Amino acid sequence: MNLVIIDGQGGGLGRQLVSAVKDRYPDIEIIAIGANSAATNAMLRAGATQAATGENSVIVACRRADVIIGPVGIVIADSMLGEITPAMAQAVGQSRAKRILIPVNLCDNIIVGVTDLSMTKNVQNAVEILGTLID
Repeated sequence: MNLVIIDGQGGGLGRQLVSAVKDRYPDIEIIAIGANSAATNAMLRAGATQAATGENSVIVACRRADVIIGPVGIVIADSMLGEITPAMAQAVGQSRAKRILIPVNLCDNIIVGVTDLSMTKNVQNAVEILGTLID
């Protein structure tokens, strides 16, 4: 399975995702793509197998991905304070991969009807959904 985790800003969510996936599935290879180098480094330190940074890395990784996990902002152009370019959002949205998107009500994107859970619980839920795709 080609698992891609995408994050931006400081990479806190991406770091939590990489760590949680590695804890539950230690043999899975994770490709971490950061919208910036801080996010990439955070995910690498958490145990990502490979990592890259920037727009073209998102585009290439999305072409090869079976599953993409990240905050919902990765499919919204100009989200995450402008870190997600239109090309990045398009690549994620048009990928044939299954997308597991974490609701984050920040940066003027509010998701209605989603229970307000802690980020830790959202990460746990994402890993559980990944498990159904693996099994």
